[in-house]
Amino acid sequence: MMVVGAAAVLAGCGAKLDNAQEAALVQNAIANAEAAAENVTREARREVLAERAPERDAWVGKWIGVEGLVLEIAKGAEPGRYRITNMWNLDQAEPGTYDGRASARGIVFRRGDARIELVAGDGDATGMKWLAGKKDCLIVAPGEGYCRD
Repeated sequence: MMVVGAAAVLAGCGAKLDNAQEAALVQNAIANAEAAAENVTREARREVLAERAPERDAWVGKWIGVEGLVLEIAKGAEPGRYRITNMWNLDQAEPGTYDGRASARGIVFRRGDARIELVAGDGDATGMKWLAGKKDCLIVAPGEGYCRD
């Protein structure tokens, strides 16, 4: 459909396409259609994974890190969806807000370009001496964790 539209516009302007130009238009249209289909498929896959994943509603609430760092989880509009507010860096002026979804291991969300997965653990698993001995924690990675007890 896009190829026909582009060809019609060019033909209406008096421009004549040679075979190479028409082939390029067709290839571009096919690539665009494949990319759109891949995006739809990827999003559908995420929806199915969120529906299958265990709910993490028990994690809703405020989690405390070190030196004023905070992770807050709220229920989203749909099952398996969460709204995350996170002060994860001492240089931040304001906490970031992210959309998360339940995964097989925890809750996943994007923080900037990074894919983050919160997983349950204890303070010792954070690798941070200030959280050592705590039992109810969420871990982002070694060196970043938040606890409730």
